[in-house]
Amino acid sequence: MNRQLSGVRKKSLLEALGPVPDVDPDRYGDGGPVGALETRVAQLLGTEAALFVPTGTMAQQIALKCWADRTHNPIVAMHPQAHPLHHEDDALTVLSGLRPVKVRDADVATCPEPYGTLLLEVPDREAGFVLPTWDELTSLVDAARERDAVVHLDGARLWESTFGLGKPLAEIAGLFDSVYVSFYKSLEGISGAALAGTRDFVDQARVWRHRYGGMLFQQWPAALSALHGLDTVLPKLGSYVEHAKVVAEAMGLPEPHTHQFALHIPGDPARLTELSGEFLGSFWRDGTLAKTEITVAGPALEWTADEVREAWTEFQGLL
Repeated sequence: MNRQLSGVRKKSLLEALGPVPDVDPDRYGDGGPVGALETRVAQLLGTEAALFVPTGTMAQQIALKCWADRTHNPIVAMHPQAHPLHHEDDALTVLSGLRPVKVRDADVATCPEPYGTLLLEVPDREAGFVLPTWDELTSLVDAARERDAVVHLDGARLWESTFGLGKPLAEIAGLFDSVYVSFYKSLEGISGAALAGTRDFVDQARVWRHRYGGMLFQQWPAALSALHGLDTVLPKLGSYVEHAKVVAEAMGLPEPHTHQFALHIPGDPARLTELSGEFLGSFWRDGTLAKTEITVAGPALEWTADEVREAWTEFQGLL
């Protein structure tokens, strides 16, 4: 019964995703689409190996725990706006006993804390999906290395950052000791993430994935959707980034670095959600100014600059 049910589910998903190879499911993340995905990611990032992880939060925890074990240093330096400080419920400290310290880019070289790991997020989501220049990024990595620290990349949105940085994936990933990438944020997968690095690092991460509860019996649906995203969405990201510039210009906003950018305006998030509808979506957050994040993807390519300008003017008239 279970095999028949799995077969029906597999066939249904395969049909939904279109033509894909006829492969067997993974077993506890070993082989099948999961193994194929790990190989594909390692090739794209130019690393020795990669590991599929159910969530990005888990991937971050595993990476930083592995480096703390290797450096014998529980201190992790990161920007005050970094994802683990705002969106992971203090997991670094509560689960792993690590101690994050807030370090702005300008202070990476002079931080008084002897950190063992530096986490860099590219792009910086909380700042509005902002990218550093390539020289700025390499300088940060060099400054950490001069302090004998390792450098981990929070590259959840690395896929679309190649255009703003002007470098291919492998060259960007090659700056870092480990890299985390997401499959659902930009590639439109079901869920999941990957950790990439040297083979011995990934072997260690595999052990910690089990300890963190991430070794699920089968993860092929998420892996298949990630592979589908690499095949069908990754090649389109360049057009999304270019059209995001058109959209932002029509709204009178600065040129975005990726196909996402932040919008801050006065108002109540609940009312702004009601007013913005499909134009700006419903992801409004409260603060000194209400904030939303705009993603320019496939459907947005149908909007011309004049249509965006008209909708933006109409929306502003409702405020």
